[in-house]
Amino acid sequence: MKITNCTIDDIDLIFEMYIDATSYQKERVIDYWPEFDRDMVKNEIINKRHFKLLINEEVACIWCITFDDRLIWGDRNNNKSIYFHRIAAHKNYRGKNYVKKIISWGTKYALVNKKKYLRLDTVGHNKRLIEYYTKSGFKFLGLTKLFVSNELPQHYQNASVCLFELEII
Repeated sequence: MKITNCTIDDIDLIFEMYIDATSYQKERVIDYWPEFDRDMVKNEIINKRHFKLLINEEVACIWCITFDDRLIWGDRNNNKSIYFHRIAAHKNYRGKNYVKKIISWGTKYALVNKKKYLRLDTVGHNKRLIEYYTKSGFKFLGLTKLFVSNELPQHYQNASVCLFELEII
């Protein structure tokens, strides 16, 4: 297993994984991912905020991070956190509990970057994801209502999101 930054060469695979993950979500939940903006993802890759987990040189999982998430976290936003977004496992690697590996990586990354928390959110009240993330070590902080903002991606517009936090010890 190896974790590294995504490259521009990965962008087609990233979008294939997003499309597949969205189809998987549509079969199971009401709230699912929209089609993401290619320029947004390209910018994340260029800024070294998009990552991939490799198994035998194959991409098994992807995600992106940010150090500021004020539009989603509001008054709870702080500079002591790493915010995770769009965690997606490749269909051939689904169900392998990669969140635990991401947490392990994220903990080390947080320490190097002098951060105290790992944070993530999910759109809607998905009981299965709440249970999964809490079993993975995150504290469920509850639901919060977002507002319409031109700065937020489409799926966050006027949405309710579940907030999660894991304190680095």
